[in-house]
Amino acid sequence: MKPDPKGVLTGSHQLTGNQACAEGALSAGCRFLGVYPVEPAIEVSERFLERAKAVDDATFVQMEDEISVLAAVLGASWTGKKAMTVTSGDGLSLMMEHLGLGVMLETPCVIVDVQRVGPGLGLPNRAAQGDIMQARWGSHGDYEIVALAPSSSQEMFDHMIGAFNISERFRVPVMVMADAYLAQQKETVVIPKPEAIELYPRRYYEGKPGTYLPFKRDGDYIPRMVDIGQGYKFHVTGLTHDDRGYPVMNEECQEYNVHPLVWKIRKYVDELVDVEENGIEDAEYVVISYGTTTRAANKAVEQARSKGVKIGHLKLNIIWPFPEKRVSEIAKKIKAFIVPEINFGQIVSEVERVCYGKANVVFVVHGDKGMEDPNDILVAIESVQKETQIKDGVLEYQGA
Repeated sequence: MKPDPKGVLTGSHQLTGNQACAEGALSAGCRFLGVYPVEPAIEVSERFLERAKAVDDATFVQMEDEISVLAAVLGASWTGKKAMTVTSGDGLSLMMEHLGLGVMLETPCVIVDVQRVGPGLGLPNRAAQGDIMQARWGSHGDYEIVALAPSSSQEMFDHMIGAFNISERFRVPVMVMADAYLAQQKETVVIPKPEAIELYPRRYYEGKPGTYLPFKRDGDYIPRMVDIGQGYKFHVTGLTHDDRGYPVMNEECQEYNVHPLVWKIRKYVDELVDVEENGIEDAEYVVISYGTTTRAANKAVEQARSKGVKIGHLKLNIIWPFPEKRVSEIAKKIKAFIVPEINFGQIVSEVERVCYGKANVVFVVHGDKGMEDPNDILVAIESVQKETQIKDGVLEYQGA
């Protein structure tokens, strides 16, 4: 499946992260954006609305609140459109009910969270990474989610295409965790020609209308879809349901219905995990970063190496599912991980969990001195050999 070339940009452009988000979505074939305006994500909507005029069959809808936004996105997806929304902070919190519904209905869509400081309304135009665990566990019940973490405008474009491909393949809502810094940072973005972009096609049921079961799974746990309005009669519900989509209120159906929501992701975790490794082979210490903290981490690692420190870098392109196996393997060979985040500790807890005590874990609160300032991370790297106090299994370092 290729994107409609009409109106889609190609070549090299100077784009903010928000603009790259909209362009990546359009290049991925997204033709429905539902939003309620919220800073610092508004520019995505503005760019999409501006560019939709030149793209065939593109729809932009502003709803009355974030709760209705995600409902509209789920409905648009069931009509055959690739659909997305973009939000931030408190808007993401309001979407959590319908995130769970989207998971239960196994509806492909993309949710972009341009993170800002919270809780509450917080600081709308200041970057943070405080929604990472909310992305993983924000709705109720048992399920698996996929979340990507771009660190540049180019990655924002590329990750949007990846997010739509994953959502279509696994029939699951996919989250893209950006932040306010990336949203406004303008950088060069190279956009391939449409024929060079590989898109995962939606898997449709090809049988007769009277034989369609919307939740009957193939061997990979993933059901096939049809579009509403194409002659197929079927039922979907957020209640525990059978293959027909009708509610069945017993434990056996709960297991039959919900367990595959977990296993359709866990079965393919080795394919989904996406990390970039630099200098891991002979490292004694490894920095783990994701999103825009990667920019400072790259500089800190480079400076530490120039001083003779055996330091490696593990960058998480996909944070959920977490690369448990690889982090655990590395933990057996090194002395400590250094984990910078723009929060008070979220991914660092995952690192500590999968280390099983084999390596120390140093947490660096990053962000107060500038998103691309490597000083806090560099000081933590240089100090890690001297640190001896362990609190709850995690070495805490607050920076210089």
